[in-house]
Amino acid sequence: MSDYVELFNLAKVYPTPTGPAVIVKDFNLRIQKGEFVTLIGHSGCGKSTVLSMVAGLNSITDGGIILAGRELAGPGPDRGMVFQSPSLLPWLTAFENVMLGINQVLFTSPKHERQRIAEYYLSVVGLADAMDKRPAQLSQGMRQRVGIARAFALKPKMLLLDEPFGMLDSLTRYELQAVLLDLWRRNSITALMVTHDVDEALYLSDRVVCMTDGPEAEVGDILPVTFERPRDRKAVMEHPDYYGLREHLIEFLEVRAHRRKASHPDALPQNKSNAKQYPGCLSTRHR
Repeated sequence: MSDYVELFNLAKVYPTPTGPAVIVKDFNLRIQKGEFVTLIGHSGCGKSTVLSMVAGLNSITDGGIILAGRELAGPGPDRGMVFQSPSLLPWLTAFENVMLGINQVLFTSPKHERQRIAEYYLSVVGLADAMDKRPAQLSQGMRQRVGIARAFALKPKMLLLDEPFGMLDSLTRYELQAVLLDLWRRNSITALMVTHDVDEALYLSDRVVCMTDGPEAEVGDILPVTFERPRDRKAVMEHPDYYGLREHLIEFLEVRAHRRKASHPDALPQNKSNAKQYPGCLSTRHR
């Protein structure tokens, strides 16, 4: 695989009455084609800011982003976005919400082909019998399935996910993680996801990128996750490396995230306590 996405010297600064507020500074990351990468860090460190700059929804103060050999400038259909809340139009059915984007992006395709694409992705995410229902008739998990179908249906070069399972109960979250992995594998799509959940990051990712605390947040650590794919949750949790990787992430967040210029060590630290809990912005429950 080759580098497909490059974030180089990325920075975001907001003006304030007391001077510039530097949220992200010198953020550098390369992602290979077809790779699944997650961003993790403390609340407010700038994870979603980075994701929104990649999406083109937030302007870049300095640096740049390259996707498939082209520097990005603003939003585009080459990036599919899944938000924590799917923000569906309430007067449209699930099918019509998905068709809305398809009609805008794939307008040169015949109508029957566009309809087939919407029906296919809604069926894959488990909504074959709910296509004609409006958002008010759907559960939160079902609405998020529509959001996932909508993003994949546009056939983007890159998938961006901003804590897409953060508002769901545990059972629904596990189900949708499996749905997401299946669609990601079928489409061989490059994915960048923001999460607060250490276990979720390890289950989904090829690499976990840890961000330092702001202000001037940057990449503090990059952890490769080499569990075999396709992944089974039980097999992942029973893997002998699982809790070592988990403790590595927690140790970074408890100690090294607070250091302004953290390094990218290759070696994992020795486990301190496999039963350790990290309260607050992370979910570190044993599953």
